Amino acid sequence: MMADNSDATISLRDITKDNLREILRLKVAAEQERFVAPNSVSIAQAYFDREVAWFRAIYAGETPVGFVMLHDEPAERKYYLWRFMIDQRYQRRGYGSRALNQVIEHVRRRPGAHEILTSVVPGEGCPGAFYEKLGFAYTGELDEGEHMMRLPL
Repeated sequence: MMADNSDATISLRDITKDNLREILRLKVAAEQERFVAPNSVSIAQAYFDREVAWFRAIYAGETPVGFVMLHDEPAERKYYLWRFMIDQRYQRRGYGSRALNQVIEHVRRRPGAHEILTSVVPGEGCPGAFYEKLGFAYTGELDEGEHMMRLPL
């Protein structure tokens, strides 16, 4: 386990056969499990939706600390933060906001990008407040019981 190094360099890296097991071991706290699917499910979904799934491991220095996946559909100019998680051991160190800012910059460079959408499962401890700090706002819409959020670019 990594020391509390909140100023570690954050990077988004490909998931390969060499780091897959480490990424699969990352987990949110038990009380957060209803808000995000396990990384194993997300990676499986990505492989069955290869034409739109863009996914990366989040590293702090050389330590894997999280996972992100976008629905990336430039032909339709649709960019949706599909999954985002930071392992429970590495939360509250600023890694999540720094990683998500890198994802936002990635989307800004995508063709026709003018917004990023995401959704949150409602409930105590949901990540809505985290997304609001980064500029997302609730749209008032629901999608399959999840509250939609939007970040204009």
